[in-house]
Amino acid sequence: MAHSSSAASIAPLEIAKFSAQAKEWWAPNGAFRALHELGPLRLAYLKTQVGASLKGLKILDVGCGGGLMTEVLAREGAELVGVDASVEAIEIARAHAVQSGLDIAYRQTSAEALAQTGETFDVITALEIVEHVADLDSFMTALGKMLKPDGLLIVATLNRTKRSFLLAVVAAEYLLGWVPAGTHDWDRFVTPAELAALYEKNGIMAKDCTGVVYRPLGRKFEICKGKAAVNYFMTGKKEKPACKT
Repeated sequence: MAHSSSAASIAPLEIAKFSAQAKEWWAPNGAFRALHELGPLRLAYLKTQVGASLKGLKILDVGCGGGLMTEVLAREGAELVGVDASVEAIEIARAHAVQSGLDIAYRQTSAEALAQTGETFDVITALEIVEHVADLDSFMTALGKMLKPDGLLIVATLNRTKRSFLLAVVAAEYLLGWVPAGTHDWDRFVTPAELAALYEKNGIMAKDCTGVVYRPLGRKFEICKGKAAVNYFMTGKKEKPACKT
């Protein structure tokens, strides 16, 4: 069945996959262990791009899942809206926010549907989500509409390289068991050049691309400028409209 244009980015099988794992979101050693470990690094990167303080900023976390990063940002004093297409994930996120005493607006919806409301944000984060959407063009267009002039779009995703196939799929899913087998479809991975082109198409200029590498000896992830063969962040700034004379 074809989806309406308001939800072109929704991939039902991807949503079903993550919905089935929803109860694992807040288990530090569960299916989303790698995301728990990436939390501090993600925050450090965001602060280098946005500025030392996130206080008072209106931030949209798209594909928020159970709210792991949403809560990290809310604790920094930002005003958070978390969006995910999975009913189960949003229910987990809402319940955990209540337990944590955090005021976060969670919505079970698509990026396209939210964009139609006219709501705009200072910062939009889309972390480990673009490789799971059905129509990336539609998804990025929706994000572009919701970003305020001079606002920042920060995406974290996987590059489509031989190295990413070996490390993010073969090793992470089948050898090390970091994430459940079948979590990733390598064909959906997005190269930095492809992502930068989608930014530009929507009036957003890519201003930073930073890689993330895993150090086996220290068992930790590190931000590594230039090494974007597997995981990477990309930050773009929305251009202000030209002045009309």
